[in-house]
Amino acid sequence: MQKYQVTIQFEITDDFMDLVPEHRNYINLLINNTTIDHYAVSMETQRSWITLNAESKKEVEKILKKSPLFKFWTFEIDELFVLDGQHYRLPEVNPN
Repeated sequence: MQKYQVTIQFEITDDFMDLVPEHRNYINLLINNTTIDHYAVSMETQRSWITLNAESKKEVEKILKKSPLFKFWTFEIDELFVLDGQHYRLPEVNPN
């Protein structure tokens, strides 16, 4: 299983906003089943970033296509070589 970073550009419209709740349900499902590690959205720049686990870029695209918002997106998929951060480390041991 590889990690991929998806960068999505979108344009906000009324139709887009109507589909956000259904899209959030889909994203929550993918987070809960560990397909998505991170999901971030900037309304300022109308961009979002998703870090996810998949076997290939084609699989990533199949996952993205299931979102109700897919028709509003342009996106890039990059396979990651390294992804590191606090959430990938063991917790600090604190003696009582």
